Amino acid sequence: MVVLDMSIVNVALPHMQQALDFSPTGLSWVVNAYSLAFGGLLLLGARSGDLLGRRPTFLAGIALFTLASLAGGFATTGGALVAARVVQGIGAAFAAPATLSLITTMFPEGRERNRAMGLFTAMSIGGASLGMVVGGILIQVADWRWVMLVNVPIGAAVATAAWIAVPHTPRRHGRFDFAGATTSTLGVSGLVYGFVHAASDGWGDTVTLVSLALGVALLVAFVNIERTAEEPITPLSLFASRVRSGALLARGFLVAGAMGAFFFLTQYLQDVLDLSPIRAGLAFLPLTAMLFLASQAASRVLMERFGERLLMVTGASLTLLSLAWLTRLDAGSGYADVLLSLVVLGLGNGLAFVPLTTSALHGVQPQEAGAASGLVNVAQQLGSALGLAGLVTVSGHASRSVDLAPGLDAVARAHETFLSGAHAAFEAATVMLVVTIFLVTFVIRREPAPVEVAVE
Repeated sequence: MVVLDMSIVNVALPHMQQALDFSPTGLSWVVNAYSLAFGGLLLLGARSGDLLGRRPTFLAGIALFTLASLAGGFATTGGALVAARVVQGIGAAFAAPATLSLITTMFPEGRERNRAMGLFTAMSIGGASLGMVVGGILIQVADWRWVMLVNVPIGAAVATAAWIAVPHTPRRHGRFDFAGATTSTLGVSGLVYGFVHAASDGWGDTVTLVSLALGVALLVAFVNIERTAEEPITPLSLFASRVRSGALLARGFLVAGAMGAFFFLTQYLQDVLDLSPIRAGLAFLPLTAMLFLASQAASRVLMERFGERLLMVTGASLTLLSLAWLTRLDAGSGYADVLLSLVVLGLGNGLAFVPLTTSALHGVQPQEAGAASGLVNVAQQLGSALGLAGLVTVSGHASRSVDLAPGLDAVARAHETFLSGAHAAFEAATVMLVVTIFLVTFVIRREPAPVEVAVE
């Protein structure tokens, strides 16, 4: 529900603009407000689960998300809808890391946790592509308000089931790190806002540069605060593990590269292949299906048989191949070319994300599970924002410098301009995957378990 909401709204944006009289700039905040609140508060939400109890934090996050969805569904002004999206992002920032930390503490490391992570991966990554399908269907059979209202019965069912089935998690005694919470929230928010603003206004824009500079400065202050805090928001000891740090970096680069497939393929299917929004959404279903199958195979069989590192390398390599294949698309290509890439992309992501998640949480103490889970979510959120901003910048530069053949009509010129930018973006995405492969090959190396010697 949380991940799906990041993509389901995209399909409804034109209908929201018409109904609530959004300006083009104001309309972008329907998406950006959610991303900003979600990304900025993730570290705070994650640590809150450790200190206040993961079950109550999860329930509070789901309740807030559900109520905000209800308010957004009945919004009568653009400002009210954007405000509802902000509150949705706040609820998601508390619910998402609590979900992952509950899995980490409820299932022991090994086969049980691997299978739980397989289901978690299928839902969290598959939700992005499924959102486009659900959004298209809801708009066609009802109207745009149902992309918000659909969360209400789902949220109520999730909260009820969690109240019954999820075991109670006690609170911990300790002082809350307000200085760390403030600097981490504002710092991550500054980075996310800078990345989002760069995607629309460019990397040289003053607002972009100021936001990024403030974000970095605040995060530097955050690190200094965490060194001496009694109950740090993010214990710096979590970064001492080479495996964990490598897995977080690799996750960010993998998400950044894969963003190109979602963003530019959606436009290619609708603008070049002339598919309707609902057909374009349905076109992504093979990716969702392959991702689910690959993540289940990885968690249930392949990780135990071949190990995490081989799966990460294989998954990242398949993702690279799928993005490289997309650089061949042209105005004469058909859905069959896209389908091949989507199948390989689903396989690659499904194989890689499960071991990346387990590696990022390997050896984490129960009292720090929430903080570690928050870092996993932050790596994914920042990777997504940075990837989209970087790829849009590369695409825009290539589109502006394309040398079009004379005699093309307006439609052909638009297609060639778009494809030139998309090809450059896909090439940049493959570079991000090369970095991912380097990280999973040479950085993520678990130390062998110590051998116990019997003493007679």
